[in-house]
Amino acid sequence: MSDEELAEDAAAIPEESESSTEEPGDSKEESELESEGDIAADYLEEFMDIVDLDGDIDTYTEGDRAHVSIVTDSQALVGKDGEVLDALQELARLAVLTETGRRSRLILDIGGHREKRRKELLIMAQEAIAEVESSGDPVRLPAMNPYERKIIHDAVAEAGFSSESEGVEPQRRVVVSVA
Repeated sequence: MSDEELAEDAAAIPEESESSTEEPGDSKEESELESEGDIAADYLEEFMDIVDLDGDIDTYTEGDRAHVSIVTDSQALVGKDGEVLDALQELARLAVLTETGRRSRLILDIGGHREKRRKELLIMAQEAIAEVESSGDPVRLPAMNPYERKIIHDAVAEAGFSSESEGVEPQRRVVVSVA
């Protein structure tokens, strides 16, 4: 995987890391992240009012990212394969950029969609690793967005195997192989 591909994938999704042990307000970075979450939450709340959808909005920080979660049973804000969710995340990031002048790496989840998909991807990664382990041949996974590819790359690396992305968006996929 090239450095450019890694940077693209890393910028698209949250890293697997422990929550910060600092108390809120202990650092300028923490308060900036809280501010990003608040700005995005306000933007999304106004959006939901306009489209007349119900849901509770929670914000928190984890690692070096602000997270906003909309708790709702409606799948209207998720869309097919998370396409609406991805678009809303980009709009929320633009709202933060407009207000702060800083690019945000904010993560938006709606109705637990991202967490559910993350679990599915980890299972897919384990199955690919098992297949590579038994056959020795590389395994090509279905096309995925950068967020999903990063989850696969991390799981494969953690298991001691190798992976790389191939193809061109939107048909870019991960290939898992022996390290």
